[in-house]
Amino acid sequence: MVEGWRSGLREATNSKPLFVTIYATVIIGVLVSSFYVFSAIYSPTNGSTSWLSSPPLSTAGRIRQSPQENATFQTPVVPPPPRELPLPSPEEAQGKSLGKIWVSPPRDKKMPPLESFKLTKELFGERVKDNVIIVTFGNYAFMDFILTWVKHLTDLDISNLLVGAMDTKLLEALYWKGVPVFDMGSHMSTVDVGWGSPTFHKMGREKVILIDSVLPFGYELLMCDTDMVWLKNPLPYLARYPEADVLTSSDQVVPTVVDDSLDIWQQVGAAYNIGIFHWRPTESAKKLAKEWKEMLLADDKVWDQNGFNEIVRKQLGPSVDGDSGLFYAYDGNLKVGILPASIFCSGHTYFVQAMYQQLRLEPYALHTTFQYAGTEGKRHRLREGMVFFDPPEYYDAPGGFISFKPSIPKSLLLDRKHTIESHFTLVNHQMKQIRSALAIASLLNRTLVMPPIWCRLDRLWFGHPGTLVGSMTRQPFICPLDHVFEVNIMLKELPEDEFGPGIGIREYSFLDNPALPKQVKDSWLDVQLCQEGKEGCEATNITTPSGFLKFPKRSNEDTFKAIFSSFNDVKVIKFSSIEDAFTGFSDKGREERFRRRVKRYVGIWCCEENKTPGHIYYDMYWDEKPGWKPVPPQTPEEDHPPV
Repeated sequence: MVEGWRSGLREATNSKPLFVTIYATVIIGVLVSSFYVFSAIYSPTNGSTSWLSSPPLSTAGRIRQSPQENATFQTPVVPPPPRELPLPSPEEAQGKSLGKIWVSPPRDKKMPPLESFKLTKELFGERVKDNVIIVTFGNYAFMDFILTWVKHLTDLDISNLLVGAMDTKLLEALYWKGVPVFDMGSHMSTVDVGWGSPTFHKMGREKVILIDSVLPFGYELLMCDTDMVWLKNPLPYLARYPEADVLTSSDQVVPTVVDDSLDIWQQVGAAYNIGIFHWRPTESAKKLAKEWKEMLLADDKVWDQNGFNEIVRKQLGPSVDGDSGLFYAYDGNLKVGILPASIFCSGHTYFVQAMYQQLRLEPYALHTTFQYAGTEGKRHRLREGMVFFDPPEYYDAPGGFISFKPSIPKSLLLDRKHTIESHFTLVNHQMKQIRSALAIASLLNRTLVMPPIWCRLDRLWFGHPGTLVGSMTRQPFICPLDHVFEVNIMLKELPEDEFGPGIGIREYSFLDNPALPKQVKDSWLDVQLCQEGKEGCEATNITTPSGFLKFPKRSNEDTFKAIFSSFNDVKVIKFSSIEDAFTGFSDKGREERFRRRVKRYVGIWCCEENKTPGHIYYDMYWDEKPGWKPVPPQTPEEDHPPV
């Protein structure tokens, strides 16, 4: 109510004289209206009837932890207005009417004309709050990433957001879902463009053009790529640095601070990453955006991130002061801060190092960099972290699921030094079990829940001693699936006549996801392998009094089909172990097609130091090759996946 009074007084002060006179007689009506507007702004967002109305992720899904006493947390302060340009009016800065998100338009309503979605100050002003707007953009191929991005923000009770649509198919789809959207006028294809392609570079140029267009509106712009998610409201953190013209994330993998302060700029040697960065509409920032845009438009081969780094690094330093962590860059006037990589996480600091966990910090953001399987790999990473929003059918696949508990001897995991040999011995042991599980999943027409995979060595694009020197990577660690497997191939539709039936997979955290429906959680069969010939170990579909099924090791295809056909209605079949469970397919043609398929599932480890090439191919059937050793290809003719 206090805010209502203040808003009313501001309106009276800034209004015309006639309105001031009238205002005194209708103040109660204005107060009621103000209260209604602010209630709408600050009330929790309504869910729509779509699948995105699912409850927020649990704290386990977001992996939130309480900070330790030695962490530094400053009290957020409201940033002062930009000093170098006129302020928007109070109404513009607050936002005229932040409509609720996920509220779909009435179905009998016609789609508004495309012109009404054009990028304008008025359109942005409708979504601004406290002079800040949060923006991402993409084409229809990334719609599920965009919906995930929006859902995380609305779960954090943030609604001052907009999505730039690069094609009309995405624009229309978001409009009908109740997501604030504008037309970028890109006329882009609706398919995945692929990293590094000419269309990919075009997307980068569109981002820079967008920034250059929005800054003159006078609003602060938090610009995000679609392959990142927000885990905590970043706006109070950004407000702690009101003097900053630009706050950017980075690819830094070695910590420079152990609390939540900005990274120490003198110690950041990695590239500034433009997947997450915050711009204030100062003259210095606008000058930077203009020069950056002109650079990219002059040469369509320049990657937008490389161009940004080249321009900003024209001058680095000195520090703005001794405390904030800000520094001068670019032309000597631009004030820049580097967001700490421990809590504005890359794919490495989050999934490989879990830096925020080790430092007992709460992560704000997760950007799916440092991964090796394209868009499918990014999506799978977010699913592993239980921070991707999928429709209900993803959690209740036809045919049900199969999972197993990996068996890993302590000697393989913890004994011996961490070397290429010990790494491959550990991974190969797990790979053989996964191969059996894939075969059983194919045989029973079930989707395989992949197990967590333990690695001793990190994977990168270049030679390294096993882990990055100075990083917080622990050995061994649970590595992302794309460190070992070609996730994009596993999810690709391959011709069945050549590769046999497809095998669905799910991430290792799937059965722990809060989004798993009750009908799946409550339909479960535990299977324990036993030695045939021992008492109570026989092929039967009768479960024990404790509710689990004993099943003989080294069973063939016919036995599997005969026994488990009785459990077709069970959603999840979980094996306590998978070692020596299956002797192989009866149909040799199917066996051969299966082998062709899974051979393509495995990737490479990279890379041995001082070797060219330094990568080593994983081999799904390593155990069938006597004397197999993990070594890089010795000749160009050997440099291909195993056959």
